Amino acid sequence: MNPTEVNVKIKKIHQDAVIPKYAREFDSGFDLVAVEDVIIAPGQSVKVPTGLAMALPQGFELQVRPRSGISTKTKLRISNAPGTCDAGYRGELCVLIDNIAQLIPTSAIDGRVWYDATFMLLGVDGDATDYVPEGTKESSFYNYTYVIRKGDRIAQGVLAAVPIAQFEVVDELDETERGTGGFGSSGMRA
Repeated sequence: MNPTEVNVKIKKIHQDAVIPKYAREFDSGFDLVAVEDVIIAPGQSVKVPTGLAMALPQGFELQVRPRSGISTKTKLRISNAPGTCDAGYRGELCVLIDNIAQLIPTSAIDGRVWYDATFMLLGVDGDATDYVPEGTKESSFYNYTYVIRKGDRIAQGVLAAVPIAQFEVVDELDETERGTGGFGSSGMRA
C-alpha cells in the first residue's frame, strides 16, 4: 500500500450505488454519483442521495466539493461546500445541492405573477434534456430547472486529515503584522 493511501470501508445501501473512483492518476477528488433522479427548480435546495455509507478512519473527514464542470455550465452549487462527512457518521452520504437560478417575473396580471416556463429540463451539463419525470405526461417547469439523473457524477469527495485542537485559554494573544484586520483589510487590488 502506498504510504499516502488510507483504507476507507464503504457500504452500498442501494443496489445501484456506484463505488467511488478517481478519474485520473494524481486526482485529489473521487467521483460521487447520484443514485436516483432528482429535479431542482430555481431557488430549491435538494439532498441528492449516493446510496453509500462510509466508515472513515479516526482523524479523517470526507470533504464534499463541487465538480468544476457543473459549476461552470449550470446554476447548481453545493450548498455547504465543502460539506463535511465526519469519521463517526455511518448514515447515507448525500450531497446538498442548490439551484441558484433566480425566478424573474415576466408579467403580472390582476395581482398574479407569471414566470417563464419550459417543457425542457436542463442536465448537469447545462444542456436541455428529453427527460420526463415518471408518471408525468405533459409538464412545464420554471426556466433553469435542472434534473440530476441517476448515474450522474454530481460532486467529488476529498479525504482530508483532521488535526484535533487542544484549546488553551489565555489572557493575551501574540502580536502579528495583520492583527485584528479582517474582511477585506488587505485591500482589493493586487
